[in-house]
Amino acid sequence: MILGIGTDLANIDRIARTLDRFGDRFRNRVYTDLEQHKAENRADVAGTYAKRWAAKEACSKALGTGLRMGIAWKDMSVSNLETGQPVMHVTGWAAERLAQMTPAGHEALIHVTLTDDHPWAQAFVVIEARPVA
Repeated sequence: MILGIGTDLANIDRIARTLDRFGDRFRNRVYTDLEQHKAENRADVAGTYAKRWAAKEACSKALGTGLRMGIAWKDMSVSNLETGQPVMHVTGWAAERLAQMTPAGHEALIHVTLTDDHPWAQAFVVIEARPVA
């Protein structure tokens, strides 16, 4: 069953300007060390950050809260499988919220997809509950 759906569209140029203006202060507030490492080693640094920004926004919407009620930016993070597939991880209050949403006898799975076409980066998040076998 679907527990939540979220989407977000981020402007890559806006993220690039924010990175230029605030640098590490912005990076360290919003992105995990792993996300920063991934972005800084990509040809399109701002695009990579923008996709992860959109993913965090989309995840917070799928959790039904938006970025309020105690969810911190770093409570949501994106990594990639060896195949390149993005994977959303939640910790802290986001993980607590996910546990509250998940019916007894089910496990929650977070599906995320990312795309970009300059100047836009977009993410979709679907939270699914599957019965535990």
